[in-house]
Formats: sequence, structure tokens, C-alpha cells
Amino acid sequence: MTDTWSRSLRRTLGFTVLYVLATVAGRLTVMDANNLSMVWPAAGVLAVWFSAQRRSRWRWTDGVALTAVTVAVNMATGAPARTAVVFVLANLVQGIVFVWLFDRWLPDLWVSGGPPLTRLSELWRFIAVASISTVAGAALGTSGMWLITGHYSYESALVWLARNTVSILLVGIGMRRIAWLWQTRRNRIGPSVWTRLGPARRIELCTLLGVSIGSYGTVFGLFDGASLAFTLIGVTIWAGLRMRTSFVILHDLAFGTAAVLFTLHGTGPFGEIQSDWVRALVAQVFVGMVAVTGLALALGRDEREALVEQLRQSERAAVEQARTMTAIIDSMAEGLGVIDEDGRLLVRNPAATRLLGVASPDGVIGDNRFYGLFHPDGSPLANDEAVYEQIFAGRYQEPVDLLVRNPALPEGRIVQVSGSQVTAADGRRQAVIVFHDVTADRRHRDELASFAGVVAHDLLNPLTTIEGWSELLAGDLGGRQGESVARIQRAAIRMRSMINGLLAYTTARDASLSPVAVDLDEMVRDIATARLDQAAGLSAPMPRFEIDDLAVVDADPVLTRQLLENIIGNAIKYTAPGVAPRIAVSCEPAGDGFVRVNIDDNGIGIPAGQYDAIFQNFHRAHAEAGFPGTGLGLAICKRIVERHGGTIAAAGHDGGGSRMTFTLPLLGGRG
Repeated sequence: MTDTWSRSLRRTLGFTVLYVLATVAGRLTVMDANNLSMVWPAAGVLAVWFSAQRRSRWRWTDGVALTAVTVAVNMATGAPARTAVVFVLANLVQGIVFVWLFDRWLPDLWVSGGPPLTRLSELWRFIAVASISTVAGAALGTSGMWLITGHYSYESALVWLARNTVSILLVGIGMRRIAWLWQTRRNRIGPSVWTRLGPARRIELCTLLGVSIGSYGTVFGLFDGASLAFTLIGVTIWAGLRMRTSFVILHDLAFGTAAVLFTLHGTGPFGEIQSDWVRALVAQVFVGMVAVTGLALALGRDEREALVEQLRQSERAAVEQARTMTAIIDSMAEGLGVIDEDGRLLVRNPAATRLLGVASPDGVIGDNRFYGLFHPDGSPLANDEAVYEQIFAGRYQEPVDLLVRNPALPEGRIVQVSGSQVTAADGRRQAVIVFHDVTADRRHRDELASFAGVVAHDLLNPLTTIEGWSELLAGDLGGRQGESVARIQRAAIRMRSMINGLLAYTTARDASLSPVAVDLDEMVRDIATARLDQAAGLSAPMPRFEIDDLAVVDADPVLTRQLLENIIGNAIKYTAPGVAPRIAVSCEPAGDGFVRVNIDDNGIGIPAGQYDAIFQNFHRAHAEAGFPGTGLGLAICKRIVERHGGTIAAAGHDGGGSRMTFTLPLLGGRG
């Protein structure tokens, strides 16, 4: 707290000294008995002073110092006490209004570490702040003088407004710029600004200074009358267009001061004006116009240069990013292609050509025959079945396997193709296609599945023998030996169930589809009747079925029955002991020619986090609960649904139980 008070006090003392000097300088330019000064640099010092101290907790001391300086200097230079009091109030009001508007319109202008006034919009707002605060001070000052003298001087009000606004503009901005230049010079490491200038720019700067001195000296020192004053705007335009903003500010401040001094001396374009207030007003307006012109040109140029540099940096960043992306895309092992709605191939990496074996030479995507694209079973791929066509048509759902066979790849290659849609900057849709070689993986998987099917089929014969002999033994043996035979029979039953599951999975995966019209309503009701008969025969709780009107689908009837049998059988099997199973079957349109079938139950449900895992091979969600099974049932269901182009998912109910949802193609829905 002591350090803060010390810093604030030092700033107050420093600004007080500057304000004393500025006030004395202003009082030296008093022109008449109304204490009308031609210039008032103290207004600029006051703006910087109050702005710099506006965050201080002890800013009231600045008001006290301002009051003391104003009264002392005015009375010392011959002003009556009442006049000094009016000037105190006017300056205080002007400073307070300036800071209030400054905080709202230019809160970041004079921040620590940054250059003051860098944008053209800031200049216009600064002029507005200076003008409004000066109007407030002029209104109070001239009104106070009217109360003292009994005469209201509109002329004094105009001069007050012009000189204080120009002072805030030139002195205020000049002081802040000089302070910033001094601070940056102290912190800068390296050559000075002059050293960094090239020889041509140094010559131009020296020439500009020489021309400015010569022009002002000639116009103000050798000629009378205002006819040549406008020519001096030329050097200001030169400076604004070519030189740094800091130089322009100092140029305006220096030569604006020279113009005022010549006028005070009675020489130059404005020195011959007889009326004091007109002479002061014209001189201040001239200085203000020169300052605004120079600053507007310099700041406008700075903004343009900043925008150009920003564009250059953005261009360099974009080029670098494009190079990086190109290097990444070209180094990818996966094929990548970007296709627009017109079939133009916008992007294609080397891996795409290598995986497909051929490439379209004209940049337009070829048809499926050109690339040699087939379904994995060898049937030709229709053009509207291409992944990018499905994406644009809104039919794409998940990655697909395709067989590529063409003169460059006579043995064929299986690629998995996936894609997504993006929107370009112009609003046009584009399809991003990614594909990679899965030939080895698919062949290995096929070999394993075929091996499993063969082994399962071959195991049935010895298993049948085991079951037959164990049945004979069970009729002849009793006691502990009979229990051992019963264990053999139960193990044989489990083995047959697993073998049948493997055979069913192989059939669901490899058997050719024979889609026909399948009435789901009739099929589900037939399955429900069979389950009711089974429960009655086993004296088990009777299931309760709620079957809505179901759709007719275009599907393989054998695989569809297997799908429904597995899901409904699971719903009945995974029910708590003593609870009557309740199964509700309903369907609804799923779009794109598919129907969504929902099967809800009141069973024990699916453990959280296993809604996707239950469709994996040999996964059993309730293995520890003692329910029989191989873990292949839902994997078979998933394969059946996917072979029909649909999807399957599981979900839970808040009140218990689960919901199985799958989609199948409607009859005529995909035609």
C-alpha cells in the first residue's frame, strides 16, 4: 500500500510540474481584458494527467493539485480571484468529463505497454471525447465569466472550444506517444529506429524536414494574409502517407507550435487579422486541421499495412498448413479421395491409386466397372451403390467391404470403404472416402470360420455316438455310476448346443441369401405359439405376448426366423425365476426403405456398458448367473441383420428388462 501511494504521489507531482509550465505558457498568450488565451496546452496535460491517474485510489489529490496550480498561476499573472475560481471549476469539469467518456469509448487506448492511438476509428472517438469534454468546460467557463463581467462572450466560447480541443489532440497524444517511445527505447535491444531506416528513407525524411521548415518559414515569415496557408497541407500529406505515425504526431506538434508562435508574433497568414478572437480561432482551426489530416492519413496507412501483413501471415500459415496436410495425406497407408456432387475427384492420395490399381486420368470419378468393383460375393457393384453415391443420397450407414478386380489386380483385393459428408466454403457438399486393404484379414477370418464350420460338422458324428452309448448306460446303471453317466449326458448336450451354434453362425455368415416376401406378423405369431406350447409342456410360467401389426419385409425367411427365434428365446430365457415372461413386438418406419422392429421384455436386463459387447462372438453377459448358452446367439443375429443391410442394437429400460432393435428392408422399399 505504501509503494502504491508513493508511485501515485510521484505521478501527481510530475504532472503538477508539467501543468504549471503549461498553464504559465497559456497565460503568456492572453490577448485581451477577458483573459482570453490564444493557446492552452494545459488542456492536453490535464487529459493525460487525469487519464493516467483515473485508477488511483488517491486521485482526489490530483484535483487538489490542479486547483492549487490554477489559482496560483492565474492570480500570479494578473487574473482576479473570481476568474481563477471559474477556471478551476471549468478545468475540473473538463477533466472529469474527459475521463468518464474516455473510460467508456476508449478503455484500452492508453494501456500500459501498447502504442497510443493505432487505429483510425480510435482517432475519431478521441476527437469526440476531446470535443465533448471541452464543450462542458467551455460552457461552464464562459458562463462563469458572464456572471463576473455581466457579458456573455460567444467569441470566447468558440476560441475556448477550438484551442482546448486542439491542445488535447496534439499535446495529449504527443505526450503519450513520447512517453511510449521513451519506454520502448529503454526496453529495446538492437539498433535504433534511425539505424533501421534504409538510405533512401533517411534521405526522404531529411528532405521532408527541410521542406517543412522552408515552407512554414516562407509562408509565415515572408507573406501576410491567409491565401498561402492551404499550401502547407501538402507537407502534412507527405508525412502522413510516407512516415511513421510517431513522426507524424511530432511533426504536427512541432509545426503547429511554430504556426501559433508566428501568429502570436503578428506575422504569417493569420497575424494580420485584427480581431483577437478571430485570429486565435483561425490559427487553432488551422493547426487542428493539419493535425487531423496527418493523423488520419498515417493511421489509415498503418491499418492498411497491418491488414496486408495479417493477410501475408495468413497466406503463409495456409500454405504451410496445406504443405503439412499434403505430406500427411501422401504418406497415409489408407487411400483417401474427396469427391464433389458433380463426380469430380478433388483430392486423391498415392495410396488410393495403389489400392485400386487404376486412376481416372481426367479428374472425374469413373464408374464401378472402370475400377472393377464388386460385392465380396463377386456380384457387380451398381453405380448407385458406390459409397459416395450413398453419402449424397443420404443412404450411407456404415463401412462396407468391396472386392477390387481389374487388369492391374487380376487376383483381386478386398478393401473396406468408409466415408462422410462435408460442406465446402461455397456450400456445396463433398464426400470424403477412406479405404484400406483388408484382404489378408478377411481371408484369415473366412478360413477360421470355414474351419470352425467343418470341425463343428465333423464333431457331430462322434458326439451322436457318445450320446447313444451314454443313454444305454443310463438305463443299466444306477447310484453313483448313474450320476456319472448323467454328467456325461449333460456335457454332451452342452457340446451339441455349441456345435449347433457354430454351424448356425457359419450358415448366417456364408449361406447365400434368398430374399422373398416375409410376413413378420405371421412369423412372430407362429414363434409365439410354439413358445407357449413349449412352456405348457415344461410346466413353466406362460409367456405373455403383445404383438402389434407388423410389416412385410424383403428378407431370407430361414435367416429371419432364426433371428426372431434367438431374440425371443433370449427374452424368455433371461427372466427372473418365477416371473412370467412378457414380450412386446412392434415396428415402425426407419426411412430409406427399412422398417425398425422393437422387441421389449421384462427380463433381468443387460449389464451397463455391455450393450455393444453382447453382439461379439462367445460373449455372455450373465455367464455367472447359471443361464445356459454359448455366447453366439446375438452374434448370429447381428450377422443376419447386417447381411440384409440393416443394423441391430440393444438398450435397457428404466423399469427393468431390455429392448432389442433391428432394421430389415421393407418389401419394395429399396426398389
